[in-house]
Amino acid sequence: MQGDIKAQSNLGFMYAEGHRVARDDAQAVTWFQKAADQGEPLAQFNLGVMYANARGVVQDDAKAVSWFQKAADQGNAVAQLQLGIMYATGRGGAHDDAQGVSRFQNPADQRNAFPKIHIGRRYTNAPGVVQEDVKAASWFRKAADQGNASAQAALGFMYANGRGVARDDATAARWLQKAADQGQAVAQSALGVMYSIGRGVARDDAQALSLLQNSADQGYAPAQYVLGTMFGDGRGVARNDAQAAAWLRKAAAQGLADAKIDLCSMYASGRGVTRDDDQTRSWCRKAPDQGGPGDAADQSGLGAASARDSPHRAK
Repeated sequence: MQGDIKAQSNLGFMYAEGHRVARDDAQAVTWFQKAADQGEPLAQFNLGVMYANARGVVQDDAKAVSWFQKAADQGNAVAQLQLGIMYATGRGGAHDDAQGVSRFQNPADQRNAFPKIHIGRRYTNAPGVVQEDVKAASWFRKAADQGNASAQAALGFMYANGRGVARDDATAARWLQKAADQGQAVAQSALGVMYSIGRGVARDDAQALSLLQNSADQGYAPAQYVLGTMFGDGRGVARNDAQAAAWLRKAAAQGLADAKIDLCSMYASGRGVTRDDDQTRSWCRKAPDQGGPGDAADQSGLGAASARDSPHRAK
């Protein structure tokens, strides 16, 4: 009988993904339902996915939560994680951040770094959860030790700001370096700033420039701004006002107020750009109107949780 249940679950997956059969979400739901009603946890999870994403059924977050709960109660780590996301984002019931953190705990003790990051994040700033920086740092460390770049960056910022741990700029720089080595743009930017001022590391303008360039090339506005100021000041690179203006323009286009202020000054003086009174007035007006991304050292680099939209296949 158990084999029949697994076969039903796998057949549901095949219809859901169009694997060796024409994709048919309604058929997928039918087969997931048969296996889920007999207690098969992966089918229960996948049926929850179908309800959460209106695949083969009318979207029903309450039913999605119910099926995720059934699978989670049987120890399915992905269902436990998705259930935490549903509670944390208020889908399928009352918004309950505390319950969301609680639901993240089970899968967080397993090998997946993702829930560890989200527990840490919710302990730092989530409504409904008592801010506990010590716990946040602990969860970030668990994920960072698994090599997760976002967690490494977050832990670096905790050390840089003395949140949940004693402030230690050298340790902050080490964690940011680990994340930067994996291409994490926020960490690259923050570490670049630390090298530019000699905080936690020996001052090294060339290294700062390299890190900031890598971050700026990924479109990170604070890095683009600092890189612009380095070209404008000739720090770590030959002074180049035109390059300075180009990077400041990129940062300003993303709403960074400091970049707008600097562009206002550059257009007023004709430094790096053709002197232009209209552009001067335009950038000067824009500067106080809207803020933008903050200093790189204030950025955590953690994305919001997103609902999983694809069924999982039995292994």
